[in-house]
Amino acid sequence: MKQQPRSRPRSARNQRTVSIIGTGSYTPEKILTNEDLSRMVDTSDEWITTRTGIKERRVAAKDMAEKAALKAIEQAKISPEEIDLLLVATATSDMIFPATACFVQKKIGAKNAACLDISAACAGFLFGVEIAQQFITSGTYDTALVIGADKLTSITNWTDRNTCVLFGDGAGAAVLGHRGSAHGVISTNMGSDGEYTDILFMPGGGSKTPITAQNAHLNLQTIHMSGKEVYKQAVTVMLAAARKAIDEAGLTVDDIACVIPHQANLRIIESIGERLGIPREKVFVNVDRYGNTSAAAVAIALDEANRSGRIKSGDYVLMVVFGGGLTWASTIVEW
Repeated sequence: MKQQPRSRPRSARNQRTVSIIGTGSYTPEKILTNEDLSRMVDTSDEWITTRTGIKERRVAAKDMAEKAALKAIEQAKISPEEIDLLLVATATSDMIFPATACFVQKKIGAKNAACLDISAACAGFLFGVEIAQQFITSGTYDTALVIGADKLTSITNWTDRNTCVLFGDGAGAAVLGHRGSAHGVISTNMGSDGEYTDILFMPGGGSKTPITAQNAHLNLQTIHMSGKEVYKQAVTVMLAAARKAIDEAGLTVDDIACVIPHQANLRIIESIGERLGIPREKVFVNVDRYGNTSAAAVAIALDEANRSGRIKSGDYVLMVVFGGGLTWASTIVEW
């Protein structure tokens, strides 16, 4: 029998529940296949597929965040002017400042929204969902738009076969608001461990190490990754975060209708599913088509699961992510 979620410890001070009332996503039309990459670096479709599960990824397009946002707004049946809070999770902002969220605000006409960016790498979208929930439950705002958007191909080292095969571009979005007929977001966990800042990062381009004519050849403005350590930490923190979210929601693994994990590597996804005891058919996977799109990954997957009918009203959905920092987050939503 499907369990009812128990009250969260913070529920006493929450005045209203928060639900995802609309989703949207956008991926560029240009496709870069494994065969294409084999002509660029020393790799092959077999090498990439067996190690990552990725077959292709999408490459750079304009206005990805805006296009995903407008789809979410349309599904939520609201106008852009109704948005009070606009959050963009990204590791590839248009500029150091102003916030990419401000550019999105201008393009979609969300003139009444407070705007800010979130820097939590691949975990950013779920960080944004929790931030939005706090503002809505407190009564500060009524409607929030959370976007995960990244153009990782712009910071990829295309001569490094260990990293260039992993990443792609895209955007996903969700509109959050109060919906009295459902619990909505039931439990959320976020965490970080700065001891691992050096296993997945971009060393150059900030105030610490500006890109100059003297260091431009060092590829400091591209992604640097210690693959084995990232894999180890990703499995560990995502598994712990998923279990914590399920426990705090007062649910069991059997109650979860759909698991939407960060789409970084099929091996990581399969390992998480197996260790949780989740049947494969309950785990949503699209990493084969898009690669790792960072903050956009779980947002795109959520939209595709929603629009394809993989999740239905009343289902419990578990989302779990990790990213550079290290950062991680898990969220259970009653759909």
